[in-house]
Order: sequence, then C-alpha cells, then structure tokens
Amino acid sequence: MLKEPAPAEAGKTPKIRVEDLHKSFDGKVVLDGVNFSLPEGESLVVVGPSLSDLERTAVRKKFGMSFQEGALFDSMSVFDNVAFPLRRSGRPPSEVRERVRECLSIVHLPNVEGKRPSELSGGMRRRVGFARAIAHEPEILLFDEPNTGLDPIMTDVIDEVILEMKEKLDVTIVTITHHMESARKIGDRVALLAGGKLLYQAPPEEFLKSDDPAVRQFVEGKAEGSLTVEFERETATAAPEAS
Repeated sequence: MLKEPAPAEAGKTPKIRVEDLHKSFDGKVVLDGVNFSLPEGESLVVVGPSLSDLERTAVRKKFGMSFQEGALFDSMSVFDNVAFPLRRSGRPPSEVRERVRECLSIVHLPNVEGKRPSELSGGMRRRVGFARAIAHEPEILLFDEPNTGLDPIMTDVIDEVILEMKEKLDVTIVTITHHMESARKIGDRVALLAGGKLLYQAPPEEFLKSDDPAVRQFVEGKAEGSLTVEFERETATAAPEAS
C-alpha cells in the first residue's frame, strides 16, 4: 500500500489548504480527492506522470502564475509584458515603470525592457514570465514546468531565481515539474501525484530515498510499475474508438 501524504507540520498555520479536491475533463478524472496543506513561506514541488493537454482555469489575484515557456505576448516588448497585469489593475504609469524595473531586477534581467520575446533565449523568456507573475506582489506563486526544454546550466539558473524570489518576496510556492534535481533544490516538500491522488510526500532527501514502489519507479525512470499501469489505463480510456 502506498504511503498517504503527511499532514502539514504541527503548529504552522497553512497558507494553502486543499481538502477533497476533485476535477475531471470530459469524463477523465484528473484529481480524485486530493488533500494537502502548505505553511506560509514554504515550497511544495509536485511531480508525477505527464497529463494530456487540459484546460487552465483563471486564478485569483493573490496568485502569480508562470506558465510553460513563459506564455508571453509576442507582439509586446518585455516591458509591456511585465506591465500588463499592472495596467489592468489601474496603476498610474509612474508606478508601473518603477515596478516593472524592480521585477526585472529581481529575476536578473536588466536592460531588456525594449526587447521582444523572440529576441530572448528560452531561459530569459521564463524569467520574464516570472517577473510578470510577481508584478502585482502576490502571496502565492505557481510555476508550471519552469525548466522544460532548458539545458542543465539554465535549469540551475532558473532554480536559483526561484529560490531567490522565495527568500526576497516571502511567498508560498507550488511548482509542477518532472525534473528531480530541481525538485530537490527548490522544494521544502516533494509530492507524487498519480491517478488523481497525492500518493506520497516528504522532504526532498526523504522522498528520493523512499522505498515506496511508485516513488522508486518515478525517481529511477523505470518502464514497469504501478505508474505505467495507471498511465496505460488512462491512455486507453481517453483514446477515441476505432471506426
């Protein structure tokens, strides 16, 4: 039997609490009774088998979201991309200019305000996405596969920026990734999500050393195991019937 997720540390008030969360798309169960809590200022990394393309719901203003590839507006400059949420909230131009420059400084991207996303490297585009996510000073940051497609050096740069934002901004962070070295580095806890449930969660080193079969399969990248069976079942269920 797989180990149930551990509760939040005693004595700490949760910044995020999720209780019995269910979600499905077109009959496909994605979340099946997920429960977890995360204290203020901590970082949770969620790992697990990849899902097919799913709808993304809007998040509340207190959240800052950084999507895969940055999800920047190609027709806008870097400045205008970062300024976008600030302008929507009605900030005066002088405040917008100051905040954009502050956010770009936090992610170590000075002097790129006038460039377009197409002129930037993949890692730089991710960091512009980070700057936009923190523009309205959120309490919670959500990162969706922040290292996908990046080389090992840039992956580590992104991890360092995330850690620096956590320290400087005192935010609570949830990251979705398949990169175990990143999970080890940026997470206070790592959780395995599969079959719509959080099967196991623990501090990074404990997670990586766990003898739980599902954790071992994921960490070691083995083809055979319970996660493969679950993935094949989901694929078969989602596949269209032959005509």
